[in-house]
Amino acid sequence: MDKQFKMKRLAVLVGLALPLLAQAQTGGDDGAAVMPTVQVSSQKLGDTSYTVGKAKGGTPLDLSLRDTPQSVSVVTQQRIEDQGLQTVTDVVNNVVGISVNQYETNRAGFTARGFDIDNLQIDGVPTTWEQSWSSGEVASSLAIYDRVEVVRGATGLMTGAGNPSAAINLVRKRATSKELTGSAEIGIGNWNTRRAQADVSTPLTKDGSVRARVVGEYTDADSWVDLLSNKSKTIYATVEADLTPFTVLDVGFSRQENNVKGPMWGGLSYWYTNGNQTNWDVSKTAAAGWTRWDNSYNNAFANLRHTFDNGWKLDASLTRGDRRGDSQLLYLYGYPDATTGEGLFPFAGAYLTRTKQTNANLQLSGAFDLAGRKHEAAFGYMYSKADFTSDRRPEGTLADLGNYNNWNGAAYPEPTWGAATFYEQSVTKQEAVYGVARFSLADPLKLIVGARVTNYQRTGQVIGSAAYDVKNDNEITPYAGLVYDLNNTYSLYASYTSIFQPQQEKDINGIALDPIRGKAAETGIKGEFLDGRVNASLALFHIKQDNLAQAAGTTSHNGGLPEPYYVGSDGATSRGVEMEVNGELARGWNVSAGYSIFRAQDATGADFNSIYPRKLFRVFTTYNLPGELSKLTVGGGVNYEGRTYTVDPGAPGFATNGGVIAQDAFTLVNLMARYDISKNLSAQLNVNNVTDKKHFGMFAAYGAITYAAPRTTSLTLKYKF
Repeated sequence: MDKQFKMKRLAVLVGLALPLLAQAQTGGDDGAAVMPTVQVSSQKLGDTSYTVGKAKGGTPLDLSLRDTPQSVSVVTQQRIEDQGLQTVTDVVNNVVGISVNQYETNRAGFTARGFDIDNLQIDGVPTTWEQSWSSGEVASSLAIYDRVEVVRGATGLMTGAGNPSAAINLVRKRATSKELTGSAEIGIGNWNTRRAQADVSTPLTKDGSVRARVVGEYTDADSWVDLLSNKSKTIYATVEADLTPFTVLDVGFSRQENNVKGPMWGGLSYWYTNGNQTNWDVSKTAAAGWTRWDNSYNNAFANLRHTFDNGWKLDASLTRGDRRGDSQLLYLYGYPDATTGEGLFPFAGAYLTRTKQTNANLQLSGAFDLAGRKHEAAFGYMYSKADFTSDRRPEGTLADLGNYNNWNGAAYPEPTWGAATFYEQSVTKQEAVYGVARFSLADPLKLIVGARVTNYQRTGQVIGSAAYDVKNDNEITPYAGLVYDLNNTYSLYASYTSIFQPQQEKDINGIALDPIRGKAAETGIKGEFLDGRVNASLALFHIKQDNLAQAAGTTSHNGGLPEPYYVGSDGATSRGVEMEVNGELARGWNVSAGYSIFRAQDATGADFNSIYPRKLFRVFTTYNLPGELSKLTVGGGVNYEGRTYTVDPGAPGFATNGGVIAQDAFTLVNLMARYDISKNLSAQLNVNNVTDKKHFGMFAAYGAITYAAPRTTSLTLKYKF
């Protein structure tokens, strides 16, 4: 990165921050210093709540959900336990406004408001996200996380490059307990699912100033899909130390492994050659017995938090991630004959992938006085580098498939693999400074303004293609929000923010196009009820992407071969409504409910990303029975998704509906019950998709589908101490 950029932006950062810090040093009007407080526990209302008091949303400020001028959803630990959520995919399938397109058994896309989600974070730090290559992200275990925060809309102020969709932030469990505490659980389910988990916190010193927490999980499960199975292991250890009364250091390490056998690559054919739909059984596979997809993810981190005498806080963090993948896969392309089952052809691929990522963050935040009122500000510096490599093993001769109607893949012979050679490589760097302030214009009116300046560079090469170098310097991402308190319960809000997405396509002069610009405006009303135990919101949003690359012809440079060139064009627009309520409506009665609907069209008025549902309804509730039945908690919920579709570009000529692959709207019903056998021991039963609804995700580019889980049952025994 440019040294002048570093010096210039850091000078701006220091120049803005120091006067406010100096002003805050005086404390209040009488000049008394403000006594510091060190926050050592996550912001939540209680161990049984479905909402939280505060969350880091689209800004670095520590705001309540009501004071955040964007749509924010938080999946708490209690809700994770009640619904039996085990992976990141499980969470996305149960949060309002976001959805999963499970286009293969072990790869999926996350979406919000019509756009891909490409910002996955751990404690606010972006993690590796090579969706097209690694299955690890979507299968990441929730065992090491306390809660999951989702901010919808553009999040460029905190995440840098990406789509104006949403950011998913996984918040780690912390070693906050000064006494021995924890839990252990075992679980079983259909398809030979077995699971064990332990979570233990303990002080390492007599006074509890140094504390540790260790989490471990092991899962071994088959699947409703023939040949498919997965063994996963998760280990997490963290130590937190009070270095001084005002300084806390926490360090940790996590490792997650997934060893998948029999994964599908590309999904199932939707059509027969006669144009009729195949309608396979949900157990049908396109994999072979030798296919596998193993991946691991190591993540080491260190965080330092210091509170100054004036109440200002300095946060510094350093993380190092290392994700590896090793796969041997089989893809069946074409369309089978309805009678003979012939017509599919094999393609095999074996890849070694690795992503190494380093992130460094520094933030200064606190309150200051101006014009007789108290305000807040935060300033920060972020650096990230992701180095991705992929090698491919060439495959030998593949055997004929024969009659696919009788296929189960177990006996299909494995090809002879050659030595791994280069396939793809890329290095992505982002460096940025940001500043944001929350001004108290009047007792009921707060203004949030901020900006981020980013240097972005991505270099790389794919085998058979020329090397590329995409560089975007001094990208400015503005943020503005206004919150007006109508009374002690309701607040009106409005916000505007943006995000940029670099692109590799070049113009007629051979210069890479400027980034895609995503702009998001949102307005709505939020409410906080029952002393903060319930949060509710209603939002209207408008998102627009501009400068999308559009092919404009071919040209030659310096006598070279003709190559395509592009121009930037007006892009996609998404408009919609979201409403949500979370919390404890009455003693023992928790609920999470929300509905979202939007329209997403390109510049011509046609739907874009039509494989993403336009309508979503999510509700889940639990009730702890009173009196003599107080040991019993019962719950249930409904997940509704609207119709999705795509047009298969290679559909047979006689395909029905003009080659449209459509998943009609569907509803999934989920139930749970938990019984407290004793003060420490409980048993919980979860049944998902109670009505056994058949539904699928789709791979738009290949006209393929992958069936989602049918009725699933799990039983968990948990001991807390």
